[in-house]
Amino acid sequence: MKFETLELTIEDGLAHIVLNRPNEANSLNLALAKDYLAAAIECDTNPDVRAVLLSATGKIFCAGGDLNYMSSQGDKVPSALKEVTALLHAAIATLARTDAPLVIAVNGVAAGAGMSISASGDIVLAGASSSFTMAYTAAGLAPDASSSYYLPRVIGLRKTQELMLTNRTIDAEEALEIGLVTKVVPDDELLAEAKKLAQSFAKGPTKAYGMVKHLLINSLTNPLETQMELESRAITATGGTEDGREGINAFLEKRKPNFKGR
Repeated sequence: MKFETLELTIEDGLAHIVLNRPNEANSLNLALAKDYLAAAIECDTNPDVRAVLLSATGKIFCAGGDLNYMSSQGDKVPSALKEVTALLHAAIATLARTDAPLVIAVNGVAAGAGMSISASGDIVLAGASSSFTMAYTAAGLAPDASSSYYLPRVIGLRKTQELMLTNRTIDAEEALEIGLVTKVVPDDELLAEAKKLAQSFAKGPTKAYGMVKHLLINSLTNPLETQMELESRAITATGGTEDGREGINAFLEKRKPNFKGR
């Protein structure tokens, strides 16, 4: 597939999405929102994809919405925002519900929607010099791109309120401390480490990973009995898969399992 604003490669089970608007700080306009959704759909529907890696070219991961694009819309800003967010939100939801784990490598600044998108990853690695800021209210805007869903869950309500209302910039170490990112790595090792991790997921039990994602996405709102029933159905389903049988046999035979993603 050809894209205007990003790159997508699929190799050995790993889909690598690269935001590619470096001269515009990888900011989100209509074209990038469309491309991101198309890439997400490809990752979700292509049976060869068993893990997804999201990274960005240039020195900035994503500066949020493209305010130049928004300004160019004049009186049509509300409809432009509606269109961009509808596409972006569909992409985020698609990647959240696909079986493949989503690894995100954050380099440089993640602002606005960039910070929001980074919070949506299953595993988030941050370069040591990266930084994060909500930025929305500084431009007189409300948050989007899943931040009001993910941030209270991953960093807590009080910290979310602070960061959304004050737009305070936090560095990589604070992001790690509050739970926004999974790990901080040296800048020059970021992409290699993120790719290595994503490649390991691409060789893992894809259906089991998907069940983990599905179980967790609603776990904070389900009653105990409902959640346990979902767990029962999930482990039953995975126990009947080829990978489930392989995992059990490998454990008993004291060998490394050879998962096929089935």
